[in-house]
Amino acid sequence: MSFILGLTGSIGMGKSTTAQMFADEGLPVWDADATVHRLYQPGQAAARAIAALFPEAIDESGNVNRASLRALIQTDASVLDRLNAAVHPLVAADRAQFLASNDAAEIVLLDVPLLYETGLDAACDAVTVVSAPSEVQRTRVLSRGAMTEAEFQTILARQMPDAEKRKRADYIIPTTSLEAARQAVKDVLADIRRRIAEHA
Repeated sequence: MSFILGLTGSIGMGKSTTAQMFADEGLPVWDADATVHRLYQPGQAAARAIAALFPEAIDESGNVNRASLRALIQTDASVLDRLNAAVHPLVAADRAQFLASNDAAEIVLLDVPLLYETGLDAACDAVTVVSAPSEVQRTRVLSRGAMTEAEFQTILARQMPDAEKRKRADYIIPTTSLEAARQAVKDVLADIRRRIAEHA
C-alpha cells in the first residue's frame, strides 16, 4: 500500500510548480484542479451537473463558462456550496480510482488546494504545505491577469489561512525560489523514505 502524501497551499503559493517537482522525482500525482477541469469538459459528469443547476453558466457548445460561474459565486454565496455538493463526489470517485491504480507505488501525491478545508488530510499519511510571504502570493496571483482583487479576496476568504496550514503541516516547502523548493522536495521524500524503512 502506498504512502499518501498530501500537498496543499493557498492560491498563488506555487503548489502546481511544486507538484511537478514531486512528479519529476517519480511520484504518481493526482491533481484535484486538473481532475475538475477534465470533469468540466462538454459531456462530462460535472458539466452535466452544472448544466442542471446553473444553465446560465453553460455556453452554446456545452462548455462551462467559468467567468459566468465566478460571477454567480460573487453575487450569491450559496452557489459555491451547491456547486461543491455536485462536483466533490465526482472528484472523490476519480481520486479513489487513482489510488487503486497506483497502489504499487511507494509514495503517491495528492495535490489538493482545499485539502484541510475538505478534511482530506485525514486520508493522508503526511501533509506538506507550500508557502511564500503574503505579498509574494498577491503579486503572483494578480500578475496572471486572470482575476480581480475582489475575486482573489473571495478565494482567500474560503481558504484556511496560510499560518494555520503551516501549523498543521508535517512538512513546509518554501517557494520563494525554485532552488529552495526543489531542495525541500528532496528533503521531504528522504524523510518519508526513512519513515517507511523504520516501519517496514
